[in-house]
Amino acid sequence: MALPIMQKATAVWLVDNTTLSFKQVADFTGLHDLEIQGIADGEVAVGIKGFDPIVNNQLTQDEITRCEENPKAKLQLKYNAAADGEQKRKGPRYTPLSKRQDRPSAIAWLVKFHPELSDGQISKLVGTTKPTIQSIRERSHWNIANIQTVDPVALGMCRQVELDAAVAKAMAKKVKDGTALTDDEKLRLMSTDQSLSSEPRIPSAMEGLESFTFSDTAADAPERKEALPDADSLFNLPAGNGDDDDD
Repeated sequence: MALPIMQKATAVWLVDNTTLSFKQVADFTGLHDLEIQGIADGEVAVGIKGFDPIVNNQLTQDEITRCEENPKAKLQLKYNAAADGEQKRKGPRYTPLSKRQDRPSAIAWLVKFHPELSDGQISKLVGTTKPTIQSIRERSHWNIANIQTVDPVALGMCRQVELDAAVAKAMAKKVKDGTALTDDEKLRLMSTDQSLSSEPRIPSAMEGLESFTFSDTAADAPERKEALPDADSLFNLPAGNGDDDDD
């Protein structure tokens, strides 16, 4: 089944702007039902801006309305003539000679951050062999001391949509087998979009202010005055800048 571009961003828009069921959105975007529920709960895809499939010619409002009225109906992606003739790749992935030296780094990243992926899935993503994957898992690879973990998407060895699909498939298999997903595994459904959903850090100069509260009693006034930082320390300005401007 053909999938829309920017699946997660499209799912965010559909959850925010329609009354479609989680399953309808999941079937259309190729994501897992749990991931769509996480988007609705604000736990997944935090920071991702919704991608309007109507404006981007992937859906029509009539199609959305049809499926909203019938929860069993499935959204149909708008026909795209440019996609004709494309076929799903079969067999092992071909890796260019210039990137083959990066395969161990990509495997190490997948093994570390997505342990739910099977050796077969990793093999298809980066075009390697199961013995190589196993040697990196067991840290028995001949060059293990020099292998660094690098995102295979950043290396250009696979596409983000392929990685997301593999992770969602692995998670769906665990759910089907009756294994409950841990909080860490739910977070891993976000794949490399974790950087977008990480909690913002408070700048070092402002640390401690988040718990600072003002008291209504006059007796606490001296303590409040001492607790307030001065402007220079708050913004990390070097002393004397203001004097130079006056001169």
